[in-house]
Amino acid sequence: MALTTAPDQTGRTGPAGPRPTRRGAGRARLGEGLAGYVFLSPWLIGLMGITAVPMLLSLWLSFTDYDILTPLSEVRWVGLANYERMFTGDPSYWHAVRVTLTFALVAVPLKLAAALGVALLLNRAWRGVGLFRGLFYLPSLLGGSVALAIVWVNMFNRDGAFNSFLALFGIEGLPWVSDPDWALETLMVLAVWQFGAPMVIFLAGLKQIPTELYEAASVDGAGTWRRFRAVTLPMLSPVIFFNLVLETIHGFQGFTAAFVLSNGTGGPVDSTLMYTLKLYISGFTDLEMGYASAMAWVFLVAIALITAVFFSTGRFWVHYSDGEEDR
Repeated sequence: MALTTAPDQTGRTGPAGPRPTRRGAGRARLGEGLAGYVFLSPWLIGLMGITAVPMLLSLWLSFTDYDILTPLSEVRWVGLANYERMFTGDPSYWHAVRVTLTFALVAVPLKLAAALGVALLLNRAWRGVGLFRGLFYLPSLLGGSVALAIVWVNMFNRDGAFNSFLALFGIEGLPWVSDPDWALETLMVLAVWQFGAPMVIFLAGLKQIPTELYEAASVDGAGTWRRFRAVTLPMLSPVIFFNLVLETIHGFQGFTAAFVLSNGTGGPVDSTLMYTLKLYISGFTDLEMGYASAMAWVFLVAIALITAVFFSTGRFWVHYSDGEEDR
């Protein structure tokens, strides 16, 4: 009986090996799939245990009168009472909304303007420019740390460094952090001062703008402002959009500095009562975790709607170098 031969890699022929069956191929694919899920298991466990399950639990708690001290098995279902109280029976809630909106509407544009201005200055081949980039980015590395907030509060106290600086010019300072008219403004200045992260993103975007566009604009007689308005801004619009979305969300989530400045009360006279601080007070000070959960879900929906508005309006002003508009 003749043996079937098959060519090997060198071109010679030899006995043909056994062909894999469908069952063997299926087992191989199953093994690869199981291996993939094993490697993904830490992320999946974290997603379920730290994100998905707590979110679903907080959604259920938002319809109850849970107060932390009561076992979950004994909580009472109250339906939409927490949401009704939030919108119609809690004036401090709407005050927190106004404070947060004021903070975001003022601090976010100023922060982006400062980041873009410094990025334009650092987008040059100066000696030591790398050092200046690192120094300007340094405040963002500290983030929302408690230590930074404490330093900031001490700096703007009655006897702080800022008033000492004003005294050099014969100007009498104010107790900025304890004055209801200026406490929120000090938090805005702190937020604007931490412009390092969007600055780096702007700087990366500026590096991607072709120099030929500036050269062509100069040949046409365009000045510095004209080149900035006709070349830099349109080419940088995707980066501006990215920073705008991120910094707006970050602005609405401000908590640490307001907590430290007011000792967790939102003072003076509720002038720094940010939304997240109001949520914290409701849940962990007043022990109304059901009400705080309702506030958290309203906050989530509000952020989602604001982000959706940005994406829906971005098509009118965000331009991409390949000619495609934002969709």
